[in-house]
Amino acid sequence: MLVCLGSCLIMVLSQAIYQNVEGRTNADPARLAAQVVSGIGFLGAGAIMKEGLTVTGLTTAACLWVVAGVGLAVGGGFYSGALITTALVFVTLGSLSRLDDWVDHEKNIGLSIHTVDKPGQLMHVSSCLEDMQLKVRGIRVKADEDEVDAGSERLMYIDLEIFNKQGVKPIVIVDAVRQIEGVLSVNIV
Repeated sequence: MLVCLGSCLIMVLSQAIYQNVEGRTNADPARLAAQVVSGIGFLGAGAIMKEGLTVTGLTTAACLWVVAGVGLAVGGGFYSGALITTALVFVTLGSLSRLDDWVDHEKNIGLSIHTVDKPGQLMHVSSCLEDMQLKVRGIRVKADEDEVDAGSERLMYIDLEIFNKQGVKPIVIVDAVRQIEGVLSVNIV
């Protein structure tokens, strides 16, 4: 939505600037908007980060895009378009943040497991969670090459993002995972 608003504003601005100088010069003032679009596109792409299954920075990139359009509009003297777009952005972001608060985030749980690094350990954890009807949405496994337990086995950290559709209490999940052989600690993140 924000990218669409910014794109529309930049297009209207480019046409308005071109009509103001049409026939007076052979310069193309719309090239200014084109350069801003490419520069902001580069910055927006840098704001988007992907880590595992999680993508962050999309709203930031979209806001950069629309703010660049508003800045071009103000610089070109197209104040009404800038004001309308700014109002629409505030309404959109305000309603989306309320919608985000309305969505039940209690069903998403972060679980950090410190365990022995042995074959099949991840499968044991996954089976335990499936038995409780929990869905794993994201996983990150980190092995610590330097850390070993008393039995000289390597240890690893498993960070899970879990969707708890059934509303299982977090303490029940922690207790069930702690019962798995080789699990040293379990924390809710």
